[in-house]
Amino acid sequence: MTHTTVPRPEYPRPQWVRPDWINLNGPWQFEIDHGRSGKERGYQEIGHELSGTITVPFCPESKLSGVEYKDFMAGVWYKREFTVPESWKGRTLLHFGAVDYETEVWVNGVSIGTHRGGYTPFSFDISPQMTPGANVITVYAEDDVRSGRQPRGKQSERYDSHGCDYTRTTGIWQTVWLEHVPEAYLSDMKVVADPDNACVHLEVTVVGKALGGKLTAAALYDGKAVGDASALVSGPSVKLTLPLEEVHLWEVGQGRLYDLELSLQEQGKTGDTVQTYFGLRSVRLDGMAFRINGRSIFQRLVLDQGFYPDGIYTAPSDEALRNDIEISMGLGFNGARLHEKIFEPRFLYWADRLGYLVWGEHANWGLDITTTEGLSHFLPEWLEGMERDFNHPALIGWCPFNETWDRDGAKQNNEVLRIVYEVSKKIDPTRPVIDTSGNFHVVTDIFDIHDYDQNPQTFKERYEPMKDGGEVYNSFPNRQQYEGQPYFISEYGGIWWNPEQQDEKSWGYGNRPTSEEDFLTRYAGLTNVLLDHPRMFGFCYTQLYDVEQEVNGLYTYDRKPKFDPDLIRSINLRKAAIED
Repeated sequence: MTHTTVPRPEYPRPQWVRPDWINLNGPWQFEIDHGRSGKERGYQEIGHELSGTITVPFCPESKLSGVEYKDFMAGVWYKREFTVPESWKGRTLLHFGAVDYETEVWVNGVSIGTHRGGYTPFSFDISPQMTPGANVITVYAEDDVRSGRQPRGKQSERYDSHGCDYTRTTGIWQTVWLEHVPEAYLSDMKVVADPDNACVHLEVTVVGKALGGKLTAAALYDGKAVGDASALVSGPSVKLTLPLEEVHLWEVGQGRLYDLELSLQEQGKTGDTVQTYFGLRSVRLDGMAFRINGRSIFQRLVLDQGFYPDGIYTAPSDEALRNDIEISMGLGFNGARLHEKIFEPRFLYWADRLGYLVWGEHANWGLDITTTEGLSHFLPEWLEGMERDFNHPALIGWCPFNETWDRDGAKQNNEVLRIVYEVSKKIDPTRPVIDTSGNFHVVTDIFDIHDYDQNPQTFKERYEPMKDGGEVYNSFPNRQQYEGQPYFISEYGGIWWNPEQQDEKSWGYGNRPTSEEDFLTRYAGLTNVLLDHPRMFGFCYTQLYDVEQEVNGLYTYDRKPKFDPDLIRSINLRKAAIED
């Protein structure tokens, strides 16, 4: 029930699809509330009109929003009318993909709930507040990236972008939509692939009165029925195992996906039905190797920041999300660290479809974790992100924190990292967890470091002793201890190259190459050190594309290649020493 003129018209949640939905993207009333006093002034009331307009889901800092206000905004207000079809009986759910950062929502002037966290989805059953005909949604969001009390990622704490921090995102930045569901409905699912036993294990959550009903799961591969299972509903959580008649493994570059239909039957009648999918693959650590479906796969990763010139945090189109993966794969990378941001679900959908490895990471920069108070501002949102993305086969590991530097002379509270690691392992024992990428490790399944040495020779010498079981290079020996884990360089390179952008704001790592040939020689030298190392299971190059003033991408910010992609591809695709 969408229209082609609606921005970002595609269904926003491809792992949980229903036919009856209304996309609320497009023009909304909008107003900036610098004094955070709008509630006192009655902005939430039905009759109050906001002074401006904005195009949702683009943040007000972006060009695509039509606002393009780049200064700090303490609070922002949104308002729009909606109607639903008379055929929508049962419940109406209001969904937000992401709103940065603390949000309150009203329907017809009645507050229906709040949410804290700028990167994860939330929803409300708005049926009790709705009236026949037109209804009004009002949204208020507060955002303060300088507070130390919220994860901001790469959003600049200064007025201007600088270094590796970029334009901020305030308020709504993912799709808003309405969805029709029956009184009893399926709210979410957790799927654990079990290729060795030719099955998947499902745990489905049911909302509403469905006791005595039956949940049925039917799997298809390439349109052919390959398995089904059912279970009686005896509580809010239904568990069942779905045997598969055919095993098609999800692999790197081969995103083989099964379609899955879930249906809830009550008194012999089919009620709620959901279309979803899954991939059949396993991941495990084995000595120094990272195995996918039992094979040692060298992870040729690239750093992806998830920024866009015209949409900032929000891709201008679904095609733009897919394009970022395709240009990466065209360069010979097989995956990415999704860096300092929880990416939108449709990016992960395309990763699933294309067989592209990704690491899930939170936007921890800006959050003070020198005391345990930081845990209360991090863990709830991190768990929401894990729950949202658990079922993506492309996601092969979690990394809640990145570079947990000291703050104003105070060190990280190690218990914050330890607790987040341990809770993450409890929630998902199927994937490895890196406690904090680069530094300072406390307890981790993988020991990774960041190394931006621009000299291939000294870069090689640093890791040479490891080849024969000698000393392992530890970038911060006084702050972290290597305990025999698998090891890789999860940030390197960052070679500063963009001849067309050399103003005083330009930023990159190390000395600039003098020519394209100099760049490619350095790139090959650094990359070959890692490919040839028998104790490295992967690398992650910084970065895929430039972002604003940071000009160390292999592509420009507007996604134009700086070099012949085939030259980069030929370097990246050499067989690695650790590969099967």
